[in-house]
Amino acid sequence: MALEIRPLTLDDMDAAAKVHRLSFDDRLPALAGLHTPEEDRGFFRDYLFVECDNWGAFDGELLGFISLSNEWIEQLYVLPNRQGRGIGRALLDVTKSKSAVLKLWTFQENGAARLFYERNGFVAMQTTDGLGNEAKAPDVMYQWAAKPIL
Repeated sequence: MALEIRPLTLDDMDAAAKVHRLSFDDRLPALAGLHTPEEDRGFFRDYLFVECDNWGAFDGELLGFISLSNEWIEQLYVLPNRQGRGIGRALLDVTKSKSAVLKLWTFQENGAARLFYERNGFVAMQTTDGLGNEAKAPDVMYQWAAKPIL
């Protein structure tokens, strides 16, 4: 099957929450279990699927998704066994077509995500000690601009 990129609907919400949890726990095992599956679904139901523009990549099943709120990428996750196949890039391309500037936060320890964003034109703009985020883990804010950042 060919990769299909389309907007997510409420019917896709549970699958997106599952992709999020599987990917998050795989890349950040020290933070695994930060939320229960029920809390994840609540966050998706009450915030992501209300406030964000959500897109998914499908090949018979949901392989990955991206959530955009204004210029902020709130979430971008791809199933661990499907990473490195262009799915994340395809999802980023959707958001790049919608905004001249994109920003996001990721954890400093997530080297694979940082490398992915840097390879896709994002520049690290700020790092923190993590005291301001829920996980209390050091993070980094990235920005991409259609025109070079001066």
